[in-house]
Parts: sequence; C-alpha cells; structure tokens
Amino acid sequence: MTYAIIEASGKQLWVEEGRYYDLNHIDVSPGQSIIFGKVLLLNKDGQVMLGHPCIESVTIKATVMRHLRGKKITVFKMKRKKKMRLKKGHRQELTRLMIDSIIPEKTVVK
Repeated sequence: MTYAIIEASGKQLWVEEGRYYDLNHIDVSPGQSIIFGKVLLLNKDGQVMLGHPCIESVTIKATVMRHLRGKKITVFKMKRKKKMRLKKGHRQELTRLMIDSIIPEKTVVK
C-alpha cells in the first residue's frame, strides 16, 4: 500500500492513488493536471520516508475532475435584549481532484 501526506490548499492530506479528494478552489480548468511538490511523508510498501519539512524527490500527479460547492453552513448571530438577529449562509468553493500517481524520483531506502 502506497500513500503520501501532502500539503495543499493550506491543509495536510493523506492521499492514495486512484482516489479523489475535495480541496479549496484551485484555479485550473477541469481535465488539466496538477503536480504537487510539497510531500511531507511517503510510505511505499512499509518503507517510510519523512521530509524535513518536505521530500524534494517525490511528486504527486493529480487531475482536476470538476469544481463544486460544499455543504451550506448557516451562521446565526443574535444580541439579546437588542432585537438584533442576523442569519447568513455560506458555501465553500471546492475542487475535486483524482490522484493519478505518486512518483518517487529516487527509490525509497530506509
């Protein structure tokens, strides 16, 4: 089992090949590829490689599947005794990525 922990869109994600993930909006059109270079950890068949802070020799290739909006979050503010009530909603813009491959440029030794 090969997996990696990457840093993307201000978050750290555990990614595996062939799975899709939703990240904050990335300004790339659907169908295009993205390469992530900030790989913090790589586990390839039980051999773990840690970065300090990143592993320079490993890249993650992903394809943008589509852009979507997240679940609606309701924000309600109220000040008692002042008759002030404020109800707002928010939907986060997301990008769905399919992880195509985890490419170790050098072999993992350790």
